[in-house]
Amino acid sequence: MEKVMIRLRMSSHDAHYGGNLVDGAKMLQLFGDVATELLIRRDGDEGLFAGYENVEFLAPVYAGDFIEAVGEIIKEGNSSRKMTFEARKVIVPRTDISDSAADFLEEPIVVCRAVGTCVTPKKSQRK
Repeated sequence: MEKVMIRLRMSSHDAHYGGNLVDGAKMLQLFGDVATELLIRRDGDEGLFAGYENVEFLAPVYAGDFIEAVGEIIKEGNSSRKMTFEARKVIVPRTDISDSAADFLEEPIVVCRAVGTCVTPKKSQRK
């Protein structure tokens, strides 16, 4: 199956808690965007997210971190699409060195994993 990936930097606007900690719901928002692209590629329609059956928050995410979110369809029904998702931290800020220093992580840190199901109604499928 085809994989989709998006990468973006968490900003200070994403920080929800003390110490510039980003809310875990932000990872689910990224997974929703990945799912939308997967459905558009597969069905020619954005579809609807029906729900998650498993979500694991594995490491903290902070403002300034670059997150790579990937997903793929692992099972298809007539209108349902079961997907797996993973979010990885790939760049971290190094404010201990300077305000603009950052490190690319040779080994990304998995921060979140999930399994979910989306639905594209039959009447909306174009492929």
